[in-house]
Amino acid sequence: MTQLELALNNKTSPQMLLISKKEGIDLNLLKSNIACGKTVILNNNLRPIKKSCGVGRGLRTKINANIGVSSDKNSIKEELEKLKVSQKYGADTAMDLSVAGDIGKIRKTILRESAIPIGTVPVYEAAVFAAKMKKSFLHMDADDMLAVIEKQAQDGVDFMTIHCGVTLSTIKKIKDSKRLLGIVSRGGAILASWMKHNKKENPFFTNYDKILQIAYKYDVTLSLGDGLRPGSICDATDKAQIAELKLLGNLARRGREKKVQVIIEGPGHVPLDQINKNIKLQKKYCDNSPFYVLGPLVTDIASTQDHIAGAIGGALAASLGADFLCVVSPAEHLRHPSVEDIKQGVIASRIAAHSADIVKGVKGAIQWDYDMSCARKKRDWQKQIALSIDPQKAREYRGSSKPHLSDVCTMCSEFCSIKLMEECLK
Repeated sequence: MTQLELALNNKTSPQMLLISKKEGIDLNLLKSNIACGKTVILNNNLRPIKKSCGVGRGLRTKINANIGVSSDKNSIKEELEKLKVSQKYGADTAMDLSVAGDIGKIRKTILRESAIPIGTVPVYEAAVFAAKMKKSFLHMDADDMLAVIEKQAQDGVDFMTIHCGVTLSTIKKIKDSKRLLGIVSRGGAILASWMKHNKKENPFFTNYDKILQIAYKYDVTLSLGDGLRPGSICDATDKAQIAELKLLGNLARRGREKKVQVIIEGPGHVPLDQINKNIKLQKKYCDNSPFYVLGPLVTDIASTQDHIAGAIGGALAASLGADFLCVVSPAEHLRHPSVEDIKQGVIASRIAAHSADIVKGVKGAIQWDYDMSCARKKRDWQKQIALSIDPQKAREYRGSSKPHLSDVCTMCSEFCSIKLMEECLK
C-alpha cells in the first residue's frame, strides 16, 4: 500500500508516526491530510530513509537542493560533497539532475549516501540514453521514457518530476501569448522539441496511467512539473502557465484516484505582487495539493545573488501557503554550482522557510528565535553561535573580532545597548 492508501484505510505507517512526533502534529490530523492529498510522505517503499520527510498542510516548510553532474562538470565526488553540505545546512530533500556520465551509477551512489529523500527528473536520463544509443534525444520513444521511470523507481527514488503538462495544447498558448522567454524548463524544452520533431503528443501525458501504475507499485510521489513556468517576471501568470496548472490539477486528481501521492510544481520568476495570486490559483485548481515552488525569483537582475531573490520570493510564497521550496544558488543562470554555491543557496532557502513557518504558526518554529533572543540578552556568545543558521561562520566572525570587554561585540563595545539597559533596569 502507498502512504495515501494507508491513510485512506486509517492505517498508520512507521513514517507517519515518526513525522507526527518530530513535527508535533496530531497523528489523526496527519493521516487525514494525507488521505485528502494535502500532505505527502516522500519515501519509496524499497528504501529505508533515516530522515523521513512529510510535505504539506500543517508541517514545517521543506526545502530541496539540486545536485547532479553535467557534461562540463562530471565529478561524482563533488556532487556527493554537495549532498553532504545540503544535509548539514538543513535541506530536507535533494534531487539528482545529472545529464551526463553513467547516470544510473551516479544515482545509486547518491541514494546510498543520502539520509534524506532523493528526487529525479526521468526525462533527463531518457534523453541522454537516446542521444547515446539513437544519436539524438529526438529519437527516444515512450518505451524509453517508461523504462527509465521504472528503473529509477526500482533503484529507490522517492519522488520524480514528470513533465506531463507540456502538451500540444498548452504549447500553443505560448505561441499565442508571445512570451519573452518561451520555455525555460529543461525538461519542458526537451519534450517540446521532441513533440515538434515527431509530430506527436507528449508521451508522459498519453501514458500517464502507466506512469501511475509504476508510481503506485513503489509509492513514488509524482511531482507534476511546471514545464511552462515563467523564466522572466515579464511572463509571470500568463495564459500558458495557468493552462498547464489547470491540467496538472486534473492529473493530480487522477493520481489520487489511483492512490498515488502527488505534489505540484510552480513558478519560476514571479514579481512580489503576483505571488499571492499564484498561490491561490494553485490551491484552487489543484485541490490544496502540496505546492513546490522554484524560488520564486522576484526579479530577473540578481545574477550572482539569485539565492537572495529566491529567498525573498520563497519566504513570501511559503507564508501564503507554499509547502516546499527549491533551493536557488548564487550560480543560477550562470554556471554549474559549486559546493559553496549550494551551501549558500541552502542557507538562504532555510531562512526563507523558517521565516514562513513563524507566520504559519508551525509548532515550535518561533522557539528557535526565542532561544536566540535569550542568548543575546545574556550575551551568551557560545549559545548564539550554536543557534546560528551557520555556526561555523558565526564562530569565525566572533573569533576574528576581539572586543576589549569579553561580554560584548566590537560593533558597540562599551556602548552595548543590551548591557546598558541591563544596568539601567536594575
